Amino acid sequence: MEAVTHFMNDTVEFYRWSLTIADKRVEKWPMMSSPAPTLAISCLYLLFLWVGPKYMQNREPFELRKTLIVYNFSMVILNFYIAKELLLGARAAGYSYLCQPVSYSNDVNEVRIASALWWYYISKGVEYLDTVFFILRRKFNQVSFLHVYHHCTMFILWWIGIKWVPGGQSFFGAGINSSIHVLMYGYYGLAAFGPKIQKFLWWKKYLTIIQMIQFHVTIGHAGYSLYTGCPFPAWMQWALIGYAVTFIILFGNFYYQTYRRTPHSAPKASKSVTNGISTATNGYNKLEEVEENGKKQQKKGRAKRE
Repeated sequence: MEAVTHFMNDTVEFYRWSLTIADKRVEKWPMMSSPAPTLAISCLYLLFLWVGPKYMQNREPFELRKTLIVYNFSMVILNFYIAKELLLGARAAGYSYLCQPVSYSNDVNEVRIASALWWYYISKGVEYLDTVFFILRRKFNQVSFLHVYHHCTMFILWWIGIKWVPGGQSFFGAGINSSIHVLMYGYYGLAAFGPKIQKFLWWKKYLTIIQMIQFHVTIGHAGYSLYTGCPFPAWMQWALIGYAVTFIILFGNFYYQTYRRTPHSAPKASKSVTNGISTATNGYNKLEEVEENGKKQQKKGRAKRE
């Protein structure tokens, strides 16, 4: 018990010390004064993962077609704004794409980049709704370990990023990821219109490939910075490398299970592309295939209205 007490005291002291080197510009920004709101929202998310399926188990799924269309295209707009702000702000500030230390000044371009990164962090909290919509629509099988791991860790880890390094090379990974999310949520938004549009969405497989390329680029970029001694916090670079490795493993397994192991001709082979979830993620598919007397028929799925 004494060892636990010492550990807790050391942890508190370390946190207090870390606050002395945190970015003073963001400490009064919404959600940034303390990790408590971020952790509370994440705990509620995990609680919903447990309670939600139990609540929906014997209930009809919600339809949510209009909600999904609005949500997904709103995420397209938000991620496009983030990517645009990071790109234009970095160009205006004369950022290097290979080595860029954090500047904690109140220069208008530096604050612009920090603000865009803060919105990026907020977007990761909003993305918890991906899982909420799955559960309300009783798509329980799509709430995979990769899906939950990705959503929960991104929101928490980017609070740390904004608190201590809201600038410099942080813009690089966030800019790439936001750009990919423009394509991703664009796909989901179109898929939400139903089967008439879904049949034209042939490019879902390639979003997974693009994401895996992103993780390799992240490792290469961070590794190059460490090798050249770039004055960007080394702990952040090592954290990015370790985090990206976990995604390469998980996304690689997802890609293999979805596009390699299962025959492409099988009905279940067509699965979605990102965050480790299957076919129209947050999309809408009104037709279900059922077998009756050995013959396949199609029927409209019953769902609650919004």
